[in-house]
Amino acid sequence: PVITDSGGNNSEPDPVHFLRLDICLKRTWQSRFLRISIPKCAMVNRCGLVTVMKEPVPLKSIEVEVEVRDHVASVVSTLLYENKEDKPIEAVFVFPLPGDAAVCHFSTKIGQTQVVAEVREKQQTREAYDDALSSGQQAFLLEESEQSPDIFSLSVSSLPPGESASIRLEYVTELAVQADEALRFCLPAVLNPRYQPQGSEGSSIQVTSVPASLVPYSLSFSARVSSPQPISKVESNCSLDPLQYLNTEQSQATVKLAAGHKFDRDVELFIYYKDAHQPTAVVEAGQASAKPGTLMGDPAVMLSLYPEFPQAVMSSVTSCGEFLFLMDRSGSMDSPLGGGESGQTRISSARDTLLLLLKSLPVGCYFNIYSFGTSYNTIFNKSVEYNQETMDEALKKIEMMEADMGTTEILQPLKDIYSQPCIPSQPRQLFLFTDGEVGNTKEVISLVKKNSGSHRFFSFGIGEGASSALINGVAKEGGGHAQFTTGSDRMQPKVMQSLRFALQPAVVDISVTWDLPKGVSITTLSLPITTLFQGQRSLIYGQLTGQSSEAAEGSVMVKYSLADHPSHNQIHFSLKPAEDTGRDFLRNKNFD
Repeated sequence: PVITDSGGNNSEPDPVHFLRLDICLKRTWQSRFLRISIPKCAMVNRCGLVTVMKEPVPLKSIEVEVEVRDHVASVVSTLLYENKEDKPIEAVFVFPLPGDAAVCHFSTKIGQTQVVAEVREKQQTREAYDDALSSGQQAFLLEESEQSPDIFSLSVSSLPPGESASIRLEYVTELAVQADEALRFCLPAVLNPRYQPQGSEGSSIQVTSVPASLVPYSLSFSARVSSPQPISKVESNCSLDPLQYLNTEQSQATVKLAAGHKFDRDVELFIYYKDAHQPTAVVEAGQASAKPGTLMGDPAVMLSLYPEFPQAVMSSVTSCGEFLFLMDRSGSMDSPLGGGESGQTRISSARDTLLLLLKSLPVGCYFNIYSFGTSYNTIFNKSVEYNQETMDEALKKIEMMEADMGTTEILQPLKDIYSQPCIPSQPRQLFLFTDGEVGNTKEVISLVKKNSGSHRFFSFGIGEGASSALINGVAKEGGGHAQFTTGSDRMQPKVMQSLRFALQPAVVDISVTWDLPKGVSITTLSLPITTLFQGQRSLIYGQLTGQSSEAAEGSVMVKYSLADHPSHNQIHFSLKPAEDTGRDFLRNKNFD
């Protein structure tokens, strides 16, 4: 970030449409914006502001405001810290955000001075920060870890004694669809320590531990939800005030955490819409302050697909496949699943998940199970045919699995898998069970991407601290699906959903064709869709340019082939964006 001092100017930046920021960040973050992905977190170490001597700076309050529109969330977090020392301090702020988040605003305020961050090349920014320190100026530096894209730290210099520092962070994120068709929003509470593999460069970020019973502050959390479809309910793992509808169509509502909530665990919201499978194509107006003809100034369209394949095709699902399961048995997997001091551990949850999957495999497929930690081993020397005998042998060994294999080294078992030829006519499917505590996330994801043509990758994040960057990253690059398990109550439907995805025949020949009035054109901003699963949402973003005097309506045709059965869907939508500041999506027509 460029460190810019507003010199006491307390005015807020112009509001920006979060859909557009998401598009812009996905496309051009390297040159224009800071694109960050921060982990979901476990109750091992608490994020927060700590001095260079690793002493915590007292946190006075946290306020979080969330706006969910359809399946995209815009989040504004404000954290207030106070230096109670008798001298100025330099501190480091380590903070968690959902995976695949895109930061659109970051600022801090000390006294009457507001500092707003912009993006510059990393070394240039570091030099500017060091210059500010040496001259005694207040400065802030936000950095991404070299090893993992989901660890960020903020260096805060010269916080005067008795002074408070207000940190404001705004980001947007897409919400994943769960097995029960809920949209899941997660506000992580803490940051897991990450194991750094031997021989890797760089040091890990250190954060002091704060027991939940000693948390001296409460979290203020509110959410506003709006959608083209009516909102049926909102649930949470925390206590909520009753849902308040804002209109008679029940398509807008607000919800708050109950008073007195301690931020001692992840806050999860599960949002349920009626007619959830209906696809949408929504147009949003350009930013008023941006120049027409630019990415931020032109209207944008977001196409959302939530396919339902023909029952005749789904009933003919093939039973073939090579299923390879990777079980994390590192020491951290012995931690409690939900962050408490008792109850189910991560390794026991992973065992239960693996047992359920193994018992649900189709007869005639092939499988093998890898255990990994500092080293790795397999149950069978090579993949074996799934039958009663091999299943019984595997079940006995799974029940004996413990978190007793040291640190977390996932690269070596993956390299071993990729070095082996695939079994003819048996599509390879990888299933990973881990809490994601590795420091070389980028290297792991890169390896999966390099071998993406030979398999599909399904991942399970075990526990509240599972790294969303790793879990989502390997699934995305491997053309599979990611799931997070924080309690046994939601484990079974998630497990079976991933298995159904793995058993689905591959979707091929996917094409998207836009039909727009004369004078209007579209530039597709998203990468081509390569994977379509029933029950999984896919998004396509586009930039609209030009104007038309004809009827303000467009359409888009989506075609694909599944198990030699061609299919096509057409969506009609209005080209007229919302009349207000871009805070509402327009409802479109449904599939023909």
